[in-house]
Amino acid sequence: MNDFFARSEALLGAKAMEALRTRRVIIFGVGGVGSYAAEALVRTGLTHLTIVDDDLVQPSNINRQIPATSLTIGSPKVEALRERLLSIHPEAEITARCERVNGEWLKTNGLEGYDYLIDAIDSVADKTDLILYASRVRGLKTFSSMGAALRFDPTQVTTGELMTIKGDALAKAVRARMKRIDAKPSKKIRCVYSTEQAQACETRGSLMQVTAVFGCTLASLVVEDIRRSGTPN
Repeated sequence: MNDFFARSEALLGAKAMEALRTRRVIIFGVGGVGSYAAEALVRTGLTHLTIVDDDLVQPSNINRQIPATSLTIGSPKVEALRERLLSIHPEAEITARCERVNGEWLKTNGLEGYDYLIDAIDSVADKTDLILYASRVRGLKTFSSMGAALRFDPTQVTTGELMTIKGDALAKAVRARMKRIDAKPSKKIRCVYSTEQAQACETRGSLMQVTAVFGCTLASLVVEDIRRSGTPN
């Protein structure tokens, strides 16, 4: 197994690789963004990963989602992705939960015990609830994806703080819901978003070359934070 991650360790160093083996990450949403975040983390050397999504693979997912192939149509996305991730890193601990995350889920499923959370869900209400809840969990660092659909240009993907992002409809909708319920995150939430103006499209068209960059950027935020922290817990 050491050979699997030799190139990661050559760049990140032994301490960061040991931290990657001990840190615990949870990803909500494993579609066109979250699935790439999951694979990037596992290929880099992450060992403990939980993936949460209640969707089944649909034919329309094949153009951009890692768990979606002609052979997995109708399967839970988390199960198809778990199988793929274990084929990459057989010794990894991959927990797949085919569940919808909402306010009720958060009341009965704590996030304590995780070091990092990646939010890649689309529902404004569920996303808002998740961000607000996660921001109050001590020691948990949260990174969130804003809108990746309706865009062509992956070079315009960047990062910013949730409350200051401009030109992203999803970020605006999340902030509007927070205002309606009179709530704000307890700490700053770093997000991945695009500065490209969203295109007009009858359906929410999206392309892998954009969603994959969103996902890999989210993974890079986790890896860079681990690298900077230096030593494992």
